Amino acid sequence: MSRLFIPEGYRSSMDLYRTQKAISFIKEHFQAALSEKMNLRRVSAPLFVTEESGLNDNLNGTERPVSFDIPDVRKSGQVVHSLAKWKRLALKEYNFYVGNGLYTDMNAIRRDEELDNTHSIYVDQWDWERVITREERTLDYLIKTAATIVEAICDTSELVRESFPETKVSLTRKMYAITSEELLQRYPTLTPKEREDAITKEYGTVLIMQIGAPLSNGEPHDGRAPDYDDWELNGDIMFWDEVLGKALEISSMGIRVDEESMKRQLEIRGCTERAALPFHSALLRGELPLTIGGGIGQSRLCMLMMGCAHIGEVQSSIWDEDTVAGCQRAGIRLL
Repeated sequence: MSRLFIPEGYRSSMDLYRTQKAISFIKEHFQAALSEKMNLRRVSAPLFVTEESGLNDNLNGTERPVSFDIPDVRKSGQVVHSLAKWKRLALKEYNFYVGNGLYTDMNAIRRDEELDNTHSIYVDQWDWERVITREERTLDYLIKTAATIVEAICDTSELVRESFPETKVSLTRKMYAITSEELLQRYPTLTPKEREDAITKEYGTVLIMQIGAPLSNGEPHDGRAPDYDDWELNGDIMFWDEVLGKALEISSMGIRVDEESMKRQLEIRGCTERAALPFHSALLRGELPLTIGGGIGQSRLCMLMMGCAHIGEVQSSIWDEDTVAGCQRAGIRLL
């Protein structure tokens, strides 16, 4: 079903060749800035994992992974939803130490995604993870880390404007941090997405924290799996998208669960049986490092910096016929 939104008077500002050149420029410069500022090293990562490993991200618990049998291995594989758990295991296996970490290109298929201007069944992001101490498991550390990511994004955006003058996007470097409960109290009559739009339009760049647990109205701000982010120590980085006139989530991140918070969150979600899976049992035995990590959308970052109206302008995917026809009529070039 088409959920296409066409901004009034919008036309793609670049031809297809120039678009591909800008995409390459953004990805090259941003990952270099992220690596330097966050002390991260690039590693290779899986496209799929075995079903019984427990490494796949369950997202909200309703999304169906793309599964397939592997006859020679006699197991079933699942295309990853994200690498939230795999990265933490990799930090241990690769002997990373406190203060440094890894990043990787993550490609996923989310078959049940509801498609619109900013959502696709194809997900491409930089997944990153860094080892921390127990003393660093605080909101202050979360905010400081998110501000570093925002700095890398804004530095890259300025380079894009210099090299591609047809882009006129200007991002807000100063980040405003607020908890999801504080956001609810500020806008009690709005839906969660409307609250995100309202606060991001006001401040330009926002970190919305503590996502996953029920708020005072009985509903969580948004869904979060119970076994990777600590719901008290996570957040989403939002930028105001002037073209679409709404908040655009660029990164979901968080300080990861320790033994206590994972056990508590599994109980809240009623899925304590996951504790027996290899990843979960290793964490509960204290065998995995304490970490902070997240994902940064590659296509979303490109569409934001390039001032695009649709994510299909910067990635190749599959769209319904109405969306394709609507984009053609509006002069929006889908890759």
